[in-house]
Amino acid sequence: MDIAQAKRRENIAEYILYLWQLEDLLRALQFSPEAIYSQLVAPRKDLSEERKSVFLMWYLDLANLLRQEGKEEKGHLEHTLHLIADLHDLHLQLLRDPSGAHYRAAYAKLEPELPCLRAIIGNPGMNDTELCFRALYAAMLYRIKGEGGKSAVTDTLEFISPVIAELSALHGKVERGELSLGNRL
Repeated sequence: MDIAQAKRRENIAEYILYLWQLEDLLRALQFSPEAIYSQLVAPRKDLSEERKSVFLMWYLDLANLLRQEGKEEKGHLEHTLHLIADLHDLHLQLLRDPSGAHYRAAYAKLEPELPCLRAIIGNPGMNDTELCFRALYAAMLYRIKGEGGKSAVTDTLEFISPVIAELSALHGKVERGELSLGNRL
């Protein structure tokens, strides 16, 4: 919970990927309150017993959301998909707005890689921003499994990472009022 809150404030992309990782972890723990507590909450020595209860409830709320949305086995919470949609709206604005010149240059390097990436990920209707997030998450999972060099997905990280990092940074500036675009989020 504290990690998620900090990531949400500091870097929207890391927040989204962190929540996706938690979704998979909660599934692996079979949404069991006992397993969630013993694996995610009890090891936290920095938390009082009262705070541990708050953390457990937060994890259980996430688990309940996954159930309510019918995503017990796979899929991502609507909350994160809405955030990605907001990021995609910002992406489209940056492609048009004069303040997006640096972003457009980074995206121009990624754009030729998108058809191949789309073929690998397998969802032709997905917008470019969600496609990039799914590729980043897949690469993260490959690394966790020790298969970081095995996938064509990881070959595109050098193009995806700068685009998502800049998009995330610009999103933070828009949220804080440090950047104004023609049609704000």
